Amino acid sequence: MTKVPTIARIWRGRTKPELADEYEAYNSAEGIPPLLRTALDVQLLREDREDETWFTTISYWADMVSMTAFTKGDPRQVHHLERDAELLCELPERIQIHKIVVPPRLR
Repeated sequence: MTKVPTIARIWRGRTKPELADEYEAYNSAEGIPPLLRTALDVQLLREDREDETWFTTISYWADMVSMTAFTKGDPRQVHHLERDAELLCELPERIQIHKIVVPPRLR
């Protein structure tokens, strides 16, 4: 039986445009794989603006228990990657946790 996500955990951070490709590659190599091994699904989004680039990581979870097991504590706590301070404009201070009201369609 396929699990349906009930919770989305959302992280957002921004970088300078000249560092955006480097951060995308770094986050894809270091930040996303642990999520892919544990979450039901993961999305990495990128928004290029004139003077900054925003990244949004959304991970989908069956329940708070599984998300808490992954984060080994409070899932609202931000866990920064080793090079985040170097590559991001500032270290994000919060994570958003959303209850999924309309789940994705299973195909």
